[in-house]
Amino acid sequence: MTETPIRRAPASALYRAVWRWHFYAGLLILPLLVLMAVTGGVYLFKDEINDVTQRTLRFVEPAATAPLPPSALTARALAAHPGELKAYFPPAAPDRSAQVKIAGADGVRDSVYVNPYDGTVLGSAWDGGPSGSWAMWLVRKLHSLEYVGWLGNRLIEAAAGWMVLLVATGVYLWWPRGRNVGVLAPRRTRGRPLWRDLHAVTGFYTGLFILFLAFSGLPWSGVWGKQFYKLSYAVGLGMPDGYWSNYPVSKVPAGEALDRTPWIMEHQPMPVSGASDGAPAALDQVVATLDALGVHPGYALDMPSGPTGVFTASVYPHDVTQERVVHLDQYTGKVLFDMGLDDLGPLGRAAEWGVSLHMGQAFGLANQIVLLLACAAMVLLAVSAAVMWWKRRPAGALGAPSVPEDFRIPQAILVIAVLAGVFFPLVGLSLLVVAGLELCVHAASRWRRRRAA
Repeated sequence: MTETPIRRAPASALYRAVWRWHFYAGLLILPLLVLMAVTGGVYLFKDEINDVTQRTLRFVEPAATAPLPPSALTARALAAHPGELKAYFPPAAPDRSAQVKIAGADGVRDSVYVNPYDGTVLGSAWDGGPSGSWAMWLVRKLHSLEYVGWLGNRLIEAAAGWMVLLVATGVYLWWPRGRNVGVLAPRRTRGRPLWRDLHAVTGFYTGLFILFLAFSGLPWSGVWGKQFYKLSYAVGLGMPDGYWSNYPVSKVPAGEALDRTPWIMEHQPMPVSGASDGAPAALDQVVATLDALGVHPGYALDMPSGPTGVFTASVYPHDVTQERVVHLDQYTGKVLFDMGLDDLGPLGRAAEWGVSLHMGQAFGLANQIVLLLACAAMVLLAVSAAVMWWKRRPAGALGAPSVPEDFRIPQAILVIAVLAGVFFPLVGLSLLVVAGLELCVHAASRWRRRRAA
């Protein structure tokens, strides 16, 4: 009779500890989880949204005549919208317009759309960078909390790490252990049990997708992503060393010079053009070279920046295997650097695949729908968690799972905490803060009980 409590005590302590972790993790990141899910779900369809809202700018009637040369199209755009030519986007398809990015005297960049067949300027819009429009630029900034600067980046990174812990602890709590709870489908019940089942079952079916979204977003983070970049480069699994050894380079990272680069190239320096022997290479010549190289339609061609700058063509199509970056000397038009997905190391390729999948590109509509459902599930998880907490929360109290008087932290929890802190430094830091607060609250509670006794 005395063996049962002894044998069950550790399991009970472990369960309660995991429950508390799950509770605090959800409490910490629930607002961020909803923000990332909603904005991420919208951004999955940025191209479709941009095509609808800017249809008169982006689409043209295909003609039997050949398109005008790039030099003529950019000249028409500059005549209608004076400024400095920054980038040129050849038409991605016969029914698409050409896009010309121009910086005005005030420094504001706009995208001017031109009919490639007759040179008619269709209109202009504020340059949204890789987002394609002001609205999608806003959604992207909210998704990454770039409005808050470095602090926003750290918050998103910590939230991604806590999402991993939420899934792990959630699976542990979901395990039925002989209880009459919803496992693979919610029970026919109501009230808090129904919300519990919706929360548990939804989390079980979408846990892997949430883990994928968390891990595939981490390369952009400031702490985890930076260390992952250094490791992948150091061991030769990101961008193999030696690519730049034959070319002089600038001190400007590619991530700052271009709207978008492969993640593994963001910190690599931009190459520089050779000595000037005359006028820069003609835009028509550069575009012809890129077309001859077979660069996927829809690429962006950034103009050289300064006397030593280079032409840079980059494309990130839905078919991630066609991803490519090409640098060309601005005076001779000679190809200085041509890199595709296969030129990256295993970690670099994995990161690019992850980015493409994360943004809903790699497998088209199917990719978008699956991740949209995952985002909707994340919102349902957050809402159901909030409802469960509200229904069980005592008046005037936080409603966290209680800690027994003789509670001891299980060794398994300590091991997990250490591993989580090593792999996710910001999670480890926040764990220390939560643990410190927990100890203070527990000590204060014991002190009050002893005084009352």
